[in-house]
Amino acid sequence: MKIPFLNFAATHQPLKMEMMNAFEKVYDGNWFVLGEQVKAFESNYASFNKVDYTIAVSNGLDALHIALKTLNIGPGDEVIVPSNTFIATVLAVSYVGATPVFVEPNIQTYNIDPSKIEAAITPKTKAIMPVHLYGQACEMTEIMQIAEKYNLKVIEDNAQAQGATYQNKITGSFGHINGTSFYPGKNLGALGDAGGITTNDLQLAEKAKVLSNYGTRVKYVNDEIGFNMRMDECQAAFLNVKLNYLSTWIKQRQQIADWYNLHLSNINALVLPYVAPNASHTYHLYVVRTEKRDALMNFLTEHEIGTLIHYPIPPHLQKSYSNLGCSKGDFPIAEEIAETCLSLPIWPGMKEDQVSYIANIIKQFFQVQ
Repeated sequence: MKIPFLNFAATHQPLKMEMMNAFEKVYDGNWFVLGEQVKAFESNYASFNKVDYTIAVSNGLDALHIALKTLNIGPGDEVIVPSNTFIATVLAVSYVGATPVFVEPNIQTYNIDPSKIEAAITPKTKAIMPVHLYGQACEMTEIMQIAEKYNLKVIEDNAQAQGATYQNKITGSFGHINGTSFYPGKNLGALGDAGGITTNDLQLAEKAKVLSNYGTRVKYVNDEIGFNMRMDECQAAFLNVKLNYLSTWIKQRQQIADWYNLHLSNINALVLPYVAPNASHTYHLYVVRTEKRDALMNFLTEHEIGTLIHYPIPPHLQKSYSNLGCSKGDFPIAEEIAETCLSLPIWPGMKEDQVSYIANIIKQFFQVQ
């Protein structure tokens, strides 16, 4: 049985006519930027994410970049970020001229460990940027309490966890201003690059909107040094269709994760995903860990099962961040995760027999009955 890491067909094929109709409306409307589809998506996503405002932008990295600019964070400032994250989180900090300060994750959840944050705070610290990695909500109540204690801003990186909750509150609604991604592979994915900013603060929402559109409130009148970071009408139209199905797709992902947990539970050499108390997991990724990661990955490849590593090199060891002076061993938990993690196939529409087949191949590798 050949099983790719990701398969869009199960979600895209049933929506084909809806998506074609959405495209036709944009095409026939002859309005392609900052039109009715973007306005509708901003309203629809704000309702889904239980926030007052959504600003539709060009991608997830731009969303984080604008969020930081909106908070006037820049050169001389420090932003706390997890040592275990995709590079976009860190790039956004660099884009505004601030310095990323890494804090280790909890080895069980892979998310930033709130108990380690205070030790990283200095007089230069201006914000904390928690990442809801792989789809699991961070411990946001604790993080917000730390931020309030030290008068810091919080920017959630919600790119992988739309719809996740902590203490029954949805991610992307805790922070002062937050960024998310609608990259095609995300749980809510466009048919190209797209992103969004969420906030409950009107002034921040208005400033973020201006920054994303050349710094203008009125055409050809520039109040800020802004950017061209707008979501186009086609992507907004597609996302308006797909948003209606997101809750169903999340439930399907959670069911697939339950199947994996059931079929892989007796492999002692394999660490399965752990969900923290009070947190929910939307399983953008189903990540396991093993000391034999590379050999297992090769074995699965030989059996035509797709896998990926999220992520093989922690940000502090990337060549692009050699200027920070970090060395191997500085953030051992992030490094251990990078050396042992493996993402297994998961997408809405997967069947239990596919999960069972993958599990049986993994059992063959570990010689478990």
